[in-house]
Order: sequence, then C-alpha cells, then structure tokens
Amino acid sequence: MSQNALVTEFLNYLNFERHFSPHTAKCYGADLAQFCAFLVGEIGGGASQPAATAAPSLGFSAGQSVSNQQAATAVVPKVDIRQRMLAVATEDVKSFLAFLNQQNYSKSTTARKLATLRSFYKFCVRRNFIESNPLTSIRMPKQDKRLPKFLEVEEVTRLLQTPDDNTLLGARDRAMLEVMYSTGIRVSELVDLNIDDVDFDGQIVSIRGKGKKQRNSPIGPTALGAIQRYTEMRKADPRNASFDAIAMFVNKHGQRLSTRSVRRKLDKYLQIAGLDPSISPHTLRHSFATHMLDKGADLRSVQELLGHQSLSTTQIYTHVTTERMKKAYEDAHPRG
Repeated sequence: MSQNALVTEFLNYLNFERHFSPHTAKCYGADLAQFCAFLVGEIGGGASQPAATAAPSLGFSAGQSVSNQQAATAVVPKVDIRQRMLAVATEDVKSFLAFLNQQNYSKSTTARKLATLRSFYKFCVRRNFIESNPLTSIRMPKQDKRLPKFLEVEEVTRLLQTPDDNTLLGARDRAMLEVMYSTGIRVSELVDLNIDDVDFDGQIVSIRGKGKKQRNSPIGPTALGAIQRYTEMRKADPRNASFDAIAMFVNKHGQRLSTRSVRRKLDKYLQIAGLDPSISPHTLRHSFATHMLDKGADLRSVQELLGHQSLSTTQIYTHVTTERMKKAYEDAHPRG
C-alpha cells in the first residue's frame, strides 16, 4: 500500500459507499492531509519520530489550510505515513487540536477537522486496520450558537420579482429562485433537478439529497407556474435541440448549471433588489424553514421537507423563531 493509499481508500468509501458529495470528500481529504503533515512534522512540530532522514512525500495535496503553513526548516524523519496514521494515539490528536488553537482556527473549523478524524478512524476500525478509535475519549469543542441568517417575507418577495421573465434566462432565474424558496431545496439539489422530477398535477418535486437519499417535496403553484413559463420559452428557443434534454436548469449554452453559476445569478439580483450582498442560496433555505415555523408548521414536517437526517439540525430554526417572538414582545409590550 502506497503512502496515500489509506486516505484514498477512505475517500473512495465516502464517495461510493456513503455517497458523499465530491466537495465534502475533498474537504475530508484536505483535513487528513493537514493532519498527516502535522504527524510527520511538516507543520506545527508534530510528534516524536524515529531517527531523521529525508522528508517524506505525503502523496496528496494538503489543501489550502496546509499550503499556507510554513514548512519546518529542520530535517524531517522519513516514515511510512500509513503506519504513522494507524499508530496515532489520543495524545497525538490532542497535540493537533492544540496546534489548531495556536493557529486561531475557529471552533466550527476545528470541530469539522475533528469530525473528519473521527470518521476516518471509525473507518479504520471497521476495516480492522486498528483495534480502537483514538478519538473515542475526545469531545467535540462546544460551538458558539450562531442563528441562521434569513430574509423577511417582503424581502423574499422583492428578490423573487427581480428577474425579468420576459427573456429565457430571466424566466429561468425567476423559476430557480421560486423553487428554492418554495421547497427549501439545497443549491446542489437544485442544479441536480431534471425536468421529469417535477409532477405538475401532483404539485410534487422529487429531490435527490445528500447521500443519494431521495425525498418528495410539495411545491407551490407560483413556483410551478414559473417553471412552466421557463420550460415553454425554452422549447420555443431555436437552440433547444442542442440543449441538455434532461436537466431542468441550463446555462446559455444549454448545459446543466453549476452551483457557482446559481450563486453568481443570485448576487446579481441581490444588487438589483438592494438587498444584503452577503445573502447566499442557503439563506433562501433558511428563510423557507423560518417562515414555515412562523406560520405554525411542526418541526418534524420541516425536518422532512429540508431533508435533515437529525431533528437536532432542524431545531436551530426554533431558536430563530423564539428570538423573533422575544423581539416582537420587547418592541410591543409597554413593559417589555
């Protein structure tokens, strides 16, 4: 097994067995690369090693977080990186966490890196590479509570009305925004939509979520109308024969839109509508959940609509609605 084959096997497991998105798997790979660089002393001093020889090649990119670190100037021991990773002890992980703290990583970033290591070593236990997970006794750092950003209903309305749906691209953009707000869909799920995923009669859209899990979500008549207008204009376009016949949302060349393209389109309409430029496609998802709960939807239903695996993930929105209620009380009550 080559130096990076263990990590490669883990990433293949994430991609093909757990069905993680390529972006998520890439982040896991970058976190592991940084951890390996720490273990062998390329960054942060690392742990004690055998006699020094030449610096080892990790065999895979350490990602942005590692490339920004200054490599150690001292001679680094040559080690079998697979053997070193499998020999990791709890103290090694604690030393790595101390290094991250010294580098002023945020609690959320540190928690993500720790989750990567926990998942990796759980995989190693399952494959019988090691007997026990060295992270079992290490707790996740307590996270600062950050309430999700959302738009008020009137702000959403202003945004959705911004695209000019008299043009094909404008009609497409109106339909995209309407679908995002109507269903709470993730942007990655939005660009993955196919034309056949929309049931106009049943007012249902079939969504392929994280881990290839499929869910059916209700979709409102306004969003369906926007989709219908877009698809009719698309069929009438003389270039339609060369367009991707399966994909719902395509670019001007007829190819499936990327998540980056959706973000660029949103940025454009935010500027036109005079809204906060830091708003992201995920903000529309937050707004969907917040407005649903505000209008009395139960938490379990919102969980299913969002495609959350755990109810605790959805519960963050109850904090949002509680804060809104408290603010309304303070603003309106004579003794608030």
